[in-house]
Amino acid sequence: MWHYVKLETELTHVYLQEVLPGITQPGDDNNYGSAGVLDVLCLQALSKRIHYGKFVAEAKFQAQPQEYERLIRARDAQAILHLLTDKAVEQRVIERVRLKAATFGQDIVAPSQQPGSSSASSNDSGSNGEGSSDSSDTHLPGLLPPQGLSSKEAAGPRLKVSPDVVAALYERWVMPLTKEVEVQYLLARLG
Repeated sequence: MWHYVKLETELTHVYLQEVLPGITQPGDDNNYGSAGVLDVLCLQALSKRIHYGKFVAEAKFQAQPQEYERLIRARDAQAILHLLTDKAVEQRVIERVRLKAATFGQDIVAPSQQPGSSSASSNDSGSNGEGSSDSSDTHLPGLLPPQGLSSKEAAGPRLKVSPDVVAALYERWVMPLTKEVEVQYLLARLG
């Protein structure tokens, strides 16, 4: 049945092996309770997003019922995947995700807390709970400033996670798993 389309095992593997290493720093911050709660929230959000593929698949089926019915009856998963894939839309989604991660993933700091400001305390801790004495630390490890910018321009906002990591997550995992849900749903669609 279509309502049994679930990818929790694959999603958990992707989260532990791909997502976490891309968005966290190695080591132990001893925040087990918070980490556990946030891991569950992230997994739930990813699962919800990926399993919305059932609704997307139904909309696509309704738009071209004869073509999908023919492919479903033939049990041609590859052809169904090809029919439901729209590369232009996928590219726009990736770019929108990158932009949203860059916009909403900024570590917002009040002007009085900016490094070098007269009211910023030298033992003030950042949002991650660790004090930072290096005022040039404006990017997370692995996030390189755009080429061709001066050091002042390259500093830009401090980001919680690289927008490129989030975009790659969507491109390599979220969209393919969503399409897998769509294909499974459609193959079970005619019952």
